Amino acid sequence: MSEPINISVEKETAVLIGLITQKQDENLVKEYLNELAFLVETAGGIVAEKFVQKLQMPNPKTFVGSGKIKEIEKYIKENNIDIAIFDDELTPSQIRNLEKILECKILDRTNLILDIFAGRARTAHAKIQVELAQYQYLLPRLTGMWTHLSKQKGGIGLKGPGETEIETDRRIVRDKITLLKKKLKTIDKQNSIQRKNRKSLVRIALVGYTNVGKTTILNMLSKSNIFTENKLFATLDTTVRKIVIKNLPFLLSDTVGFIRKLPYNLVESFKSTLDEVVEADILIHVVDISHPNFEQQINVVKQTLTDINAVNKPTIMLFNKIDILNKSEIYLQNNNINNLKNIWIAKSNMPCLFISAKYKKNIEELKQVLYNKAKEIHCKRYPYNNLLY
Repeated sequence: MSEPINISVEKETAVLIGLITQKQDENLVKEYLNELAFLVETAGGIVAEKFVQKLQMPNPKTFVGSGKIKEIEKYIKENNIDIAIFDDELTPSQIRNLEKILECKILDRTNLILDIFAGRARTAHAKIQVELAQYQYLLPRLTGMWTHLSKQKGGIGLKGPGETEIETDRRIVRDKITLLKKKLKTIDKQNSIQRKNRKSLVRIALVGYTNVGKTTILNMLSKSNIFTENKLFATLDTTVRKIVIKNLPFLLSDTVGFIRKLPYNLVESFKSTLDEVVEADILIHVVDISHPNFEQQINVVKQTLTDINAVNKPTIMLFNKIDILNKSEIYLQNNNINNLKNIWIAKSNMPCLFISAKYKKNIEELKQVLYNKAKEIHCKRYPYNNLLY
């Protein structure tokens, strides 16, 4: 009996390219590229090198300047690099020019995020949302993707200019976008009915930057075993669980994580998934307090909540991963958790809790706050039930 053959798939290698501009300084670009490297790792690739250039604005032809593009080209060819990934969205002409010069696969941040979402989508709903965003991204980039597109159809019965193949392709993509939007509307109606059926219970939604521990918190409170891992966008589909604290039931939902420079098409496509956030009674804004730029991540989440009209909801700020914070410089600079708590209560004007979901630290305090908040809304909604809780 022959032994099974072990086939290992070689990981693609990538170089990352970012720009220091008036809008983003060197430190911010480093942070963006570190996050981009995490995205590449999540997608299954390996980052070989990072390139940064200071420019007032991106070069309209090649994103970076002529000297830097030669440096990148030399590195790619000497090291057999598979992909060049740019931290900002590229125009169709930039993609064409870069492909000619670098002779490798060209991606931008948006394309990479869409690729990760496509690989992570599990339900029909998520798959349709991602596919719609991909087609919307593809539509303006069709020109130049095939060499034969300039040819025109002719022959008997087809006199005149005819229809170019690029126009045919655009029509196919537009038809596909229309079809996917119809499918989404059907699923959204079904989900809307489900949410209406759950209206009797108080609804709480976990929101936050990607990879801050939202699913771990949901697992802990609901005693579930939903998949988690230390990668970006581990959760795409909204998960709702019924939680009971001191005989008071409420619904807790976990939602897709946010990220800087999240593609507009993706936000638009996932708005229906984010309806759980829009229709929630309370938001739990989960923050990775151990992250060096957690305040920027807070601002990204707030901006996304503003975009979907959910920013003014009653919110609990939940700072997670204090087990890592205890060993970090941020903790030492601020002396202790109590100081941080006072600072953030004053700054945000909302309840602030500091926990470790991994080691279940300060979880009883979290449960008490959730109980109080849920009870307050429940008692307003059903005043005759006050004595039960």
